[in-house]
Amino acid sequence: MVNAYSLVSTEPGETSKVYKKIGELKGVKSVEAVAGPYDLIARIEVDSLEKLTRTLFANIRGISGVTNTTTLIVIEIK
Repeated sequence: MVNAYSLVSTEPGETSKVYKKIGELKGVKSVEAVAGPYDLIARIEVDSLEKLTRTLFANIRGISGVTNTTTLIVIEIK
């Protein structure tokens, strides 16, 4: 299982629309609106890096109103 957080910036006035669209995507477990340098944070859980890449580039970055993403892949520390 691959877990990641995607920090999403949106165009002014588009955050609500982008929030709803990200929340409907397969593999997105939650999406939160935040204050600060990013507008949204999405928690993603998929079963491969290939699916993570597709979720980020084809789905999230493909949403009209998304201007930038920064993705943090969760790693396991033992």
